[in-house]
Amino acid sequence: MLARLPSRYEDLDPAFRGRLRPDRQLLEQVQRAHASMQITGGIRFLPIFGRSGSGKSSAARELATHLPECKVVELSRAAIASEAALLEELRDVDGYRDKTKLIIAVVDQFEERVAEKTALPSQFVERLSLLDRGELRQRPVLFIWLTTSLEFQADLAKATSRNERILLSSNFELSGPPREDWAEILEETFAFHNKNQPLADFEVLTTDVNEIADRAATIGASIEFVAERLASYTTKLHDISRYQVVMLWPVTDGLRITRVAGFTNARDGYKLDWNAFYRELNEDDRQTLPLSELNRARLYFDVRLVPIAAADLHPLCRDLDQPNVTPSRSYLERFEKSHFASIVGENWDPSTYSPLRERESERATNARTWYESVTTKPTQLGTRIALCLRALGFEAQPEQEIKTPSSRVRADILVQRPESQQDSVIVELKAYSTENTRPSSIKDAIRVTLKRHAQLAGFLARQ
Repeated sequence: MLARLPSRYEDLDPAFRGRLRPDRQLLEQVQRAHASMQITGGIRFLPIFGRSGSGKSSAARELATHLPECKVVELSRAAIASEAALLEELRDVDGYRDKTKLIIAVVDQFEERVAEKTALPSQFVERLSLLDRGELRQRPVLFIWLTTSLEFQADLAKATSRNERILLSSNFELSGPPREDWAEILEETFAFHNKNQPLADFEVLTTDVNEIADRAATIGASIEFVAERLASYTTKLHDISRYQVVMLWPVTDGLRITRVAGFTNARDGYKLDWNAFYRELNEDDRQTLPLSELNRARLYFDVRLVPIAAADLHPLCRDLDQPNVTPSRSYLERFEKSHFASIVGENWDPSTYSPLRERESERATNARTWYESVTTKPTQLGTRIALCLRALGFEAQPEQEIKTPSSRVRADILVQRPESQQDSVIVELKAYSTENTRPSSIKDAIRVTLKRHAQLAGFLARQ
């Protein structure tokens, strides 16, 4: 699977650019320039230094996003070299004749593309000085020149010596967003450009991004480091595993449905959402748990967390002490339409997905009372669900042990799918009482399952 993580402004999806965070210091400089031009007239010039990858282009070229009354134009090479071309590009800006609007003309590291660097600053600034006394005297325009060279920034500032009034600042440096925000920005950028998939789905966790951000000189460099790690990722690990893990969690009402589903990407077949799980961890968990190995197990086993209405189980699971019963066909058909059966049967269709609901009714009330009486009988409940799956044509057996050279687990239900790449489904029945269906309880249950299967795959040593 090819992942995208743009590190340059030009490569960002245009729809994402408007979401770029503002640089407050730059906004203050623009506000200062605008106020000054409104009072004294003329134009202003701001040479900006910033290290490569600090976000200069993004901050400058998206100024109009944060200051809607401004118009931003990136000047071409011709505009830098010719006064006529410069005026033509400015006049083409929508609203040029409205002198209450501020035009921000950006030169983006142009010195890197010209041969005579020494003459360029004085020539360009001299041209600005003439325009300041001419057509642009009553037309507020802020010229911004972005550069990665402190020496070139100094040359630009020095070139204004004969018209110092236009120089807004001689040594303004744009350092980009605070380092502590880099991980969040990077994850937002990745998710937007990859159909809302989190970096964790590609084995890059928040802790990894924070470590990279601590080492990188700029946010752009941190993006490049993460991209290098992503480059080694070619396919999801679970594609080469024969096992899938499905946590089946009976729920009795809408609140519990919401809580369980909140840890998943429900429309995507209730795949376990790593970010939702991670948010529920406390600081001690984040410091002590083997998060990389747990996340790897999530991917390797394609872990799902599927809620099922207790009302769909109740009529099939009466008299659990009786091992041999014949489930009613009408109740089986309802069970067959459950999200759980669709996932186990590999006929999940996101286009027809509708959220699981459980409204107040006599049926739901009776199921709730029944369910509280069977949470102490998980083995019998699993045996009955396996029987119902067999009645629907699945190869399902309760209480099956799976061994590897590293560890072993006991599946509450093991479903065989001979024609599937993942030919075995390990079903873990999470038959907790209603009161134990809390976010902290769900988080702990997920942690236990991930650890157990990380050991099974050999990602973690058994303790």
